[in-house]
Amino acid sequence: MTGRRMLNKVPEVTIFFWTIKVLCTSVGESFADYINETLSFGLAHTTVLFTAVFAVALLIQFRLNRYVPAVYWLNVVLVSVVGTLLTDNLTDGQHVPLWISTTVFAVLLAVVFAVWYARERTLSIHSINSTSREGYYWLAVLVTFALGTAVGDWTIELTGWGPGQSILLPAGLIASVFLAWRLGAGPVLTFWLAYILTRPLGANIGDYLGSTPTDGGVGLGTFGTSMIFLGAILAVVVYLSITGTDRTERHTPGTPHGDAVDMPADDAFVNN
Repeated sequence: MTGRRMLNKVPEVTIFFWTIKVLCTSVGESFADYINETLSFGLAHTTVLFTAVFAVALLIQFRLNRYVPAVYWLNVVLVSVVGTLLTDNLTDGQHVPLWISTTVFAVLLAVVFAVWYARERTLSIHSINSTSREGYYWLAVLVTFALGTAVGDWTIELTGWGPGQSILLPAGLIASVFLAWRLGAGPVLTFWLAYILTRPLGANIGDYLGSTPTDGGVGLGTFGTSMIFLGAILAVVVYLSITGTDRTERHTPGTPHGDAVDMPADDAFVNN
């Protein structure tokens, strides 16, 4: 635990959280493809570029002592791109089979969770109020994006589904996880399952919008899809920055400026 006092660094889990998360995963898929393929920047150079930008953004995130929507969601956008590129490098660069990538990232995520829980005795995203917990959180997020990419690509490889059909499986699984949560399943487990599954859902939506009609898509292209989703993310983040509806801290009454204090809550699929 750090000596620096921090408020929770992660937003409340609301419909806005899941909406931006899916938008970010779509951007991670389409924007990485645009830079790598359309601009012919190359997979290795694209990976180095976005990893460096993500490192800078994450440093800014760590220096804050509370959740700031613009900085937090910028990091999610960037980690979605980096996580996608990690799997793409293994698949396209090193020719590692997707089932192996899926297995490796699943084991790695289990290790991250095990170490995180052993050290902190919680996996709750409502307790990201120290540097160590924030480190575990972002490492887990990075691995979930890489794992979600591998799972999504492997599913498409096995089924041979087109962009439109490929949306149905992760959407159905997320609906099942939501139902399990409503019926009393563990909130921490259901949260992280949904977090993993939103990666292939968002990526498949991005593929569907960006692919040409002859390939079963809408034909917006990777750049057009990226710009539409980035614009949507920006609009929601501006709204959240103004309203503060996704902040987990509350203001203490009776103080000159309403000093903010963290209010603990159980992890949930959606908190109202």
